[in-house]
Amino acid sequence: MKDSKITVLNLKNLTKSYGKFRGVEDISLSLNKGEILGFLGPNGAGKTTTINMLLNFMKPDSGYIEIFGLSNQDHGLETRARIGYLAGDMSLDGRMTGWQQLEYLGNIRGVFNHEYISGLADRLSCDLTRKIKNLSRGNKQKVGLISALMHQPELLILDEPTSGLDPIVQAEFNKIILEHKSEGGAAFISSHVLSEVQELCDKVAFIREGKLIANKPLKDIIKGAPKNIRLSVENLTAIKQIQDLQIIKNIHTDGTVLTGIYDDDINLLLSKLSRLKLDDVSILDADLEAIFMQYYEDADV
Repeated sequence: MKDSKITVLNLKNLTKSYGKFRGVEDISLSLNKGEILGFLGPNGAGKTTTINMLLNFMKPDSGYIEIFGLSNQDHGLETRARIGYLAGDMSLDGRMTGWQQLEYLGNIRGVFNHEYISGLADRLSCDLTRKIKNLSRGNKQKVGLISALMHQPELLILDEPTSGLDPIVQAEFNKIILEHKSEGGAAFISSHVLSEVQELCDKVAFIREGKLIANKPLKDIIKGAPKNIRLSVENLTAIKQIQDLQIIKNIHTDGTVLTGIYDDDINLLLSKLSRLKLDDVSILDADLEAIFMQYYEDADV
């Protein structure tokens, strides 16, 4: 049985200040073996600062980080050897071909599996024979992804991993990440593509103005979010009756179709709707994009 309770990443009370500029404050979260965590927040929220401290590119003012049970400050080289990292602003040598760039990185790491890299390139439709300076943004991103994956690391730290990728390649990337998870790997993914996070992640942490405002299993966040309601009724009288119930919020109507959100006991809703003449009822969980907007629009969250 896969042991999913081994802690791979542990952040405790992590704080970093840039004087009058925002850093991060009192960040605590953990990631276990076989889990994927989505790290979400608007630009300037503190995502990149957190990632830079994870990789020991900068030191926290207070708090600590353990990776594989080791202090990342005291064992930085050892922990980074077991991490695959993709920066949001990755830098590649435009004079090199993709193969040359990956071989260069492989020589630094001491790991270069030509067959495995070829397989990744095939799956991501990445031509490694071309010089990087002649590649599009999306194809450069593919080289960066392969560089993060090619040594089969235990932990992936990926900042906007699918930026510039077409939907087919994004779908293949998702398969690769889920395979990594099924083999016991862990991933820390910062992304603005919320559909990707919803498909991949077990846990989600929301950061705003340098502070965590939520850190929960994705299923719990979705379960607690308002439901999307769509009702098709026989006539406009039924529309008026539903509006008069005052239990569905953000109501929009289009002829005899009513949509809105509901954030109470679903059995109460069904009980009240059962008294009306309805042609069709659809009740769906909120998607992560709607939940994200709810967290950041509500100043009291």
